[in-house]
Amino acid sequence: MTAPEPTPVPSPVPRGPRPGVEERFTSRLRSAAVAARVGLWLGVCFGVAFLTGLLSHYAQVPDQPVAFPTVPVWGYRVSQGIHVAAGSAAVPLLLVKLWTVYPRLFEALPRPLTRPSRALLATSLERGSIAVLVASAIFQLASGLVNITQWYPWGFSFRTSHYALAWVAIGALVVHVAVKLPVIRDVLGAPLEASAHDRPTATGPGPVSRRTLLRGTWAAAGAAVLLTAGATVPWLRRVSVLAVRTGEGPQGVPVNRSARAAGVTAAMGGASYRLEVVRGDRVVSLSRADLAGLAQRSRTLPIACVEGWSASGTWTGVPVRALLDLVGAPAGGDVRVVSLQTRRANAVTVLPGNFADSPDALLALSLNGEPLSLDHGSPARIIAPDRPGVLQTKWVTRLEVLA
Repeated sequence: MTAPEPTPVPSPVPRGPRPGVEERFTSRLRSAAVAARVGLWLGVCFGVAFLTGLLSHYAQVPDQPVAFPTVPVWGYRVSQGIHVAAGSAAVPLLLVKLWTVYPRLFEALPRPLTRPSRALLATSLERGSIAVLVASAIFQLASGLVNITQWYPWGFSFRTSHYALAWVAIGALVVHVAVKLPVIRDVLGAPLEASAHDRPTATGPGPVSRRTLLRGTWAAAGAAVLLTAGATVPWLRRVSVLAVRTGEGPQGVPVNRSARAAGVTAAMGGASYRLEVVRGDRVVSLSRADLAGLAQRSRTLPIACVEGWSASGTWTGVPVRALLDLVGAPAGGDVRVVSLQTRRANAVTVLPGNFADSPDALLALSLNGEPLSLDHGSPARIIAPDRPGVLQTKWVTRLEVLA
């Protein structure tokens, strides 16, 4: 009896594009040449937003190894304006980038799948980095835009999550660029119409040329910046129709958190109001009239918020350093600032020593020649140079020297 012949094992058949899916994407506009050029500027926007975001995050950290600077007084204003502008420009860039690379999502993985290969590893890294990058990028841009409007439909901290996902997005971006670097170099060094790296099915001419698509993309990114930059740049406010804050508000300066939202009433700043300046067992208690009787100083300073808006005003009040001298506080000590507010975060903040000693740091009593309105922090508020608006504490009732 002869042994049965073994059943032949069919050799692997290379997998091509999925029929009926990728074949629909025939436009030559969906090309590596377009994707790389859009991706270059998208990477620039993400990099700028990442660096300015790190700066903003550091400015709000209570314990800073290196003190955040007090000069230039407009530094934080400019950095946050750039941060929001870069994020705004990234929105149309990301949409066009995703449109150009969308067909790649339907490409089959290289064979064989049963053993490791360089092609499989590279493709897996590329697909994985794209998935993480797209998800984190969409989250960053969407949550950032929602934050600008001060609408928080979630239960987690925006600042913490935005900071954490920024690292994820940048990490995925670095991996993605590293994997695609050979292709990026080739297409950026070749003419825009070169087709060496086009997909086999990308043979259709498309409704416009690649150059027209790119020009339209740059125009859309520029328009996104122009329509929002008025929140920071005063002379753009007439055209920045999408800017949530335009520099207008009570006494010429916008209000982010009203007294009502913070749980502060006019009675709390009335005749019974006292500011306590504390160092150890030494306490000086001052009424609003006492504060007005001290030597006053006026400074024109911007107030700039993490949402990207900013506005300048002329603030008048008592230098913080002069108040600390009343209790013999040494130079360089941090100061705990306590607010009358009863709701929401930042009722207690820390004013670093270099800010407390700055001649421009005031316990302000008036704004643009008028006593502070209740929404602007009456009877007294902190205004310091180059400091995030969220830390410019309003309705101040206590200054406590920590060292």
